[in-house]
Amino acid sequence: MILKHVPSVRFLAISAPLLFANPLFAQDEGAQEKPGFLEDVVANAGLIGGLIVLMSVVALALIIENFMSIKREKIAPPDLLDEIEALFEGEDFQEAVELCENEKNYMTNVVGAGLSKLGHEFETMQNSIREMQTEESVKLFQKIGWLSLISAIAPMMGLFGTVTGMFTTFGTIAASGGNVSPAKLAGGIKGALVTTMLGLSVAIPVGIAFFVMRNRVIRTSTEVNAITEDLFERFRSK
Repeated sequence: MILKHVPSVRFLAISAPLLFANPLFAQDEGAQEKPGFLEDVVANAGLIGGLIVLMSVVALALIIENFMSIKREKIAPPDLLDEIEALFEGEDFQEAVELCENEKNYMTNVVGAGLSKLGHEFETMQNSIREMQTEESVKLFQKIGWLSLISAIAPMMGLFGTVTGMFTTFGTIAASGGNVSPAKLAGGIKGALVTTMLGLSVAIPVGIAFFVMRNRVIRTSTEVNAITEDLFERFRSK
């Protein structure tokens, strides 16, 4: 009855919940406007963080290229191996030399090195083969060596970015006489730690990829070396 005869009281009773709801709506809108994790990382990465991201792109390209090129089918194609074996069986060594010169890969370079000493003692041929095997293996290790370099440099760059960011943050504190809000201090430290997180995020998977590719190089080169040495065993008795 009182609310019916007092319009202003009725207005307040109806509008009060809306007045309390406005801060809640504002808080929800603020929560929605909060940047996501990736956006937050990008915003605080800085120049060093950008360089680390660029390194990750280069590392990914190297991993894909090495994965596609360092395998048995590439360094010793089966069809080419069958053709070389047929030429050896027919003792058509001159044509085998020409084939090795035209088709350049790990296996043909090793076979060509052995055929270049044709007519010499078997030990001389064997030494030439093994020297070329070592040279070709070094080339493969050099290819994957860039992954090892990136996995070593990435965390160092991340640490450098963190140290630089902390230096700047504490410099700001010193310049303001210590009158810095905890929120601002925490934001500066968070930005400094972003580069370390990025560096580790690159170093860990790239280091694993290097370990996998190194084992693949050892396995495939050992297999191809055994195949080429078996081809030249026929010259041992001669």
